[in-house]
Amino acid sequence: MKITPLDIQQQQFKGKMLGGLDPNDVDAFLQAVAQEMEGLIRENGELKEQANRQARELDEMTGREKDLRETMLAAQRITEEMKANAQKESELIVAEAQLQARRLVDDAERQVAELQTRVQEIRRQRVQFETELKALLDNYARMISSNNGQS
Repeated sequence: MKITPLDIQQQQFKGKMLGGLDPNDVDAFLQAVAQEMEGLIRENGELKEQANRQARELDEMTGREKDLRETMLAAQRITEEMKANAQKESELIVAEAQLQARRLVDDAERQVAELQTRVQEIRRQRVQFETELKALLDNYARMISSNNGQS
């Protein structure tokens, strides 16, 4: 059975027996108990409200903590993805640079081979020119010697 402060204040006791209690003392005591109980009920209500408020704050903080953890994990994933993408991009840049370098070397080797072929052709032409010039000079020398011998 739940007793309220009003129940205590309205409590009545039956007549006074010999050697019984003084009704004024009982009423004063009941009044004091009722006031104390009223204060305790008020304090209990305040404590319950405070507990509810703290529970709500705890729920909010728990939610914020969860959001913060999720945000941190997302940031960590993004950072790892960015690192992986940067690694892939750097590997791609290196591969492209190596390919370009290979092309440049191949082109340079092709140009060297072409120049060597042209140099050989010019040398061959020089030898042929020298041979033909020598033959022509020999021919003129014979013609001059044969003309000198006839005169």
